[in-house]
Amino acid sequence: MLDWLHALADWTLDFADSGAAVVALVLVSLSESVFFPVPPDPLLIAIGIRQPEAAIWLAALCTVASVAGAVIGRWLGIRFGRPLLHRFASPDKVDAAERMYRKYGAWAVIASAITPIPFKVFTVLSGVMGMELKGFVLAALVGRGLRFMTVGVLIALYGESVEELIRERFEYVTIGVLAAGVALVAVLLAARRFRRRPSFPDGRPNGDN
Repeated sequence: MLDWLHALADWTLDFADSGAAVVALVLVSLSESVFFPVPPDPLLIAIGIRQPEAAIWLAALCTVASVAGAVIGRWLGIRFGRPLLHRFASPDKVDAAERMYRKYGAWAVIASAITPIPFKVFTVLSGVMGMELKGFVLAALVGRGLRFMTVGVLIALYGESVEELIRERFEYVTIGVLAAGVALVAVLLAARRFRRRPSFPDGRPNGDN
């Protein structure tokens, strides 16, 4: 996997110089939320390095395109239902995603938008489960925004000085970004669970019988 990511780094950094790079970023961001298996992060990083002054704008564009694709995925889930889900994942994975969705609701959508969990499964699942559009868009916007805007801000701050690092250690940078996303979601879910715990061991104020 690391060799594959390293080869991907060389290709994306070279492709980022082409005139079609931004168009490709939009298309990959949109389609990855519906069916495409490759995330847009590598291309966002590569283009951002070439245009650090536009990195935040590119990250915002990536976020909007991804959320638009998520809305399409939700509509497909409403239109075609579970048979479409099973084209993207095995029944066991679909069942696991559904359990996660039933337990965490919008938080599951946010988690899938930030972490390596396949986002397209949760966009379609949200349609199958009848998630309300406004809440779904908000969850997708929060998750995708955190993921892509973090990358954009880092590139804007450090610019071309990180190019050599990313070219030589792209695989580790990619894994690190995704690992940070997983950690963030874990913290958010833990905080949510803690807030839901009763204030007293038996759920009642002291002195109640």
